[in-house]
Amino acid sequence: MENFFNKKTISEMEEGKPQKIVHKISRDRSEREKELQEIDRIAKTLARRDLELLEIRKKRESELKKLEEKTEELQKTGELMERWLKELKSAKKNLEDSRTAVMNILEDVDEARQKAEEEKNKTLTIINNFADGLLVFNKENSLAFVNPPAEDFFKIKKKEVVNKSLSELASFLSLKPLIILLEKKEIKQVYRKELSIKENLILEVSTIPLKREEERLGVLVILHDITREKMIERMKTEFVSIAAHQLRTPLSAIKWTLRMLLDGDLGGLNQEQENFVKKSYESNERMIGLINDLLNVSRIEEGRYLYKPTLERLGDVVHFVINSYQEEARKRKVNLEFKKPETELPKVSIDVEKTRLAVQNLLDNAIKYTLPGGKVTVSLKNTKKGIEFSIKDTGVGIPKDQQERVFAKFFRGANIMRMETEGSGLGLFITKNIIEAHGGKIWFESEEGKGSTFYFALPIKSAGKFLKET
Repeated sequence: MENFFNKKTISEMEEGKPQKIVHKISRDRSEREKELQEIDRIAKTLARRDLELLEIRKKRESELKKLEEKTEELQKTGELMERWLKELKSAKKNLEDSRTAVMNILEDVDEARQKAEEEKNKTLTIINNFADGLLVFNKENSLAFVNPPAEDFFKIKKKEVVNKSLSELASFLSLKPLIILLEKKEIKQVYRKELSIKENLILEVSTIPLKREEERLGVLVILHDITREKMIERMKTEFVSIAAHQLRTPLSAIKWTLRMLLDGDLGGLNQEQENFVKKSYESNERMIGLINDLLNVSRIEEGRYLYKPTLERLGDVVHFVINSYQEEARKRKVNLEFKKPETELPKVSIDVEKTRLAVQNLLDNAIKYTLPGGKVTVSLKNTKKGIEFSIKDTGVGIPKDQQERVFAKFFRGANIMRMETEGSGLGLFITKNIIEAHGGKIWFESEEGKGSTFYFALPIKSAGKFLKET
């Protein structure tokens, strides 16, 4: 109460002035209400201001949070930029290192290119100065390269023939024999052939396929001048032929003289004299056999060996030769068997005399190099290859490392020479040429110490080309 009324009011009330007091109280109350309203207004204003401040504060807090997030993001971006900068610096260093390495590689490549160019020039110099002619055909069979010796052989110019096909090259008269040869052969492996270009020029043509893995790149043709070798070979053949002919006449005379002595036409001989004459006769026979072999070889090399082709049954020829060797087989204690074909075989076109010689050479070797108690089996049969002849023995066989040379002139196996010192080494060479001249094929199988089997096959329809002996 004392708080509501001041001292003056209380004094007036005590003095008995109630109306004044009431009026005053009303006025004070009105003022108080105004004050309260003002206070309320101010409070509301303050509350509103507080709300605004709260909103502002929240907004600022939100902005501050965003700012912090931005700051954090910027910080992360900065860290990322720093990392990128480091990576860029590292990449720059790597790039500089790579640039240095590339420069070094380029220097090495340039040096290698220069060396390759030098090697290429050296190789071209060697090729251009090669004694043999060289022709290179690409995979389209166009001439890609020709060296000076080849130009000289064919009397052509490089610029005239390079990049021309085989058909275009055939228009050059000097190249025609070579082009005919190349067109006939599909070059899949190394191939050699003698080619007579003109009277005083004979070339050995070797064709070699050029490949990279399975890809065909072209063909290399090597032209080797063998004119001098062929001339020497021809002179040697002529010499052998002349010498053999000259020797055969006196040897034949000696043979018949010795035969007359042995037959007693010139008087009787005692046992010792007869033995000496027999040995002389056998030696003379061996000499005549050698002379005949040399003459046969010279005829083969001259290409005039077969000259009497007729249609015959090969079985009759083989049977004739086997009958003539039965006594020799018995003497050496070798069992000789002829397995005749079950059905009659077709006739073949053969030179009977030369075919007998071929069979005789094979049979002679089989009996001669089979130990006593061994066996030689001869058989004939009709196959896809033609009439096939085979002769199997249980003899000494041929050493494996020497089998490639079996059909070469003058070849005799090392084990055979220890066993049989006599022999010219020409029998199989002659036999091979006889069979091949008939268009046939000859081959063998052998194992040292176990025996050998020789085969040959003759075509039924044709015997190949026969040249008349001149």
